[in-house]
Amino acid sequence: MKIALMDSGIGLLAATAAVRRLRPDADLVLSLDPAGMPWGPRTPEDLTARALAVAEAAAAYRPDALIVGCNTATVHALTALRAALEPDLPVIGTVPAIKPAAAGGGPVAIWATPATTGSPYQQGLIRDFAGGVPVTEVPCWGLAEAVEHADQTAIDEAVAAAAELTPAGVTVVLGCTHYELVADRIRAAVRHPDGPPPALHGSAGAVAAQALRRIGARPEPEGPAEGDVTVLLNGREGVLPTPALTYAEGRLLQQVAPVR
Repeated sequence: MKIALMDSGIGLLAATAAVRRLRPDADLVLSLDPAGMPWGPRTPEDLTARALAVAEAAAAYRPDALIVGCNTATVHALTALRAALEPDLPVIGTVPAIKPAAAGGGPVAIWATPATTGSPYQQGLIRDFAGGVPVTEVPCWGLAEAVEHADQTAIDEAVAAAAELTPAGVTVVLGCTHYELVADRIRAAVRHPDGPPPALHGSAGAVAAQALRRIGARPEPEGPAEGDVTVLLNGREGVLPTPALTYAEGRLLQQVAPVR
């Protein structure tokens, strides 16, 4: 079994690690766009064109499924990706975990890139899955880029700025895959001194499970030895960017993925 994942950068690590934990035997193809990142500030047309190129590079390795490990790419390019690749290659998008976060009935804050915050796509998810629940949309300026480069000072500054916009006592949806790599720092920033740790909802686990369902594979976390990892940088085989090793999700792949 082979699962491909795509993103402009290392935001796909969260879903990659989730796939690895569910099926350690699966071969993985990680397709990145270092020449075009970040995707967030790009026009929808430009982003879609770059996402198609990254997806087609991964598809050439004949995976059984392709995970779009990026919320912004899912918002703007999922329809085009499915039109180009399905039904031969199932394409699984990454949707902010608004539905499970709102299920408890309490207020929700959605941390997302400025490009996703306020978008018709996110507004539709809020209408569909958070009806009657107070929702605060929090644009996280510079956080994805800071995480991508493992810039610790910039991460702290971006997290603190977003926390200032986040009401107390909310459940937080991590609406960008990069944010899942620093979930502990986000939780600490939004925690009220006298309250319990806030609930955070990411998408990586659900996306990994959905990919397995789409191809009829069962989770086997105690399976055989780890599968191979192929890293594609703008379509050419390469190595994981060094900042990936800053995060536990990247270190999980270190033994089987080349790293520079």
